[in-house]
Amino acid sequence: MALILGRQAQQAMTPAESAAYAGAIVVASASWQLLLAGGGAVFGLLLTGPRGRIVTAAVSSVLIMALGLGMVMDG
Repeated sequence: MALILGRQAQQAMTPAESAAYAGAIVVASASWQLLLAGGGAVFGLLLTGPRGRIVTAAVSSVLIMALGLGMVMDG
């Protein structure tokens, strides 16, 4: 989407500008993918450890209780 919108906002570009634009898109895409993969790996390690499991269980229990109470109060 950014590629399409960015191209529409530009005037005619020289070949060097086009190459730089395409290179910037590749670098931006690669950095975003690395951020997502790295963040997922870090959160995965945190959530699968003993403390992460306890926190996840506590948060999910509180959320389920809150949703249940909301249903009872509305009912």
